[in-house]
Amino acid sequence: MGINTAIQSATGEFSGIGFAVPANTVKKVVPVLIQDGEFKHPWMGISGTDVDPELAEVRGLNSSKGFLVVSVIEGSPAETAGLLGVTETKETDGREFALDGDIILSIDGETVRKISDILVHLQREKSVGDEMVLSVNRGGEILELTMVLEERPQ
Repeated sequence: MGINTAIQSATGEFSGIGFAVPANTVKKVVPVLIQDGEFKHPWMGISGTDVDPELAEVRGLNSSKGFLVVSVIEGSPAETAGLLGVTETKETDGREFALDGDIILSIDGETVRKISDILVHLQREKSVGDEMVLSVNRGGEILELTMVLEERPQ
């Protein structure tokens, strides 16, 4: 269930691909918009890639779940929390693989299989100023890091 926001149609008719905002997002955002006139999106300050079977093999992981932190934005909540990005890579069969960099395994106890799990958690559960507990794999050691979310830069 959602609110239609746009439609993509090659014919100009009301057929084609529709775009909608999920109803739960509307329930969260609209009251804040009415009260404050704006909605501040929570932000972590990372970029990365999903862990795939090839990366898991190169890194010696027993699972291809998780999100590899490739870079951490300076001054971001991720940097303050201590997340580390990739500093060392290796080329294998024409593909470059990260040999280090934190792998986010869970957020607030919820398993992270890929980036969409992180984005959905931020959208549904978190607001600017909220704390988030990350479980990360750093070189085979599992660490718990606490992050305080900030407003996404404009």
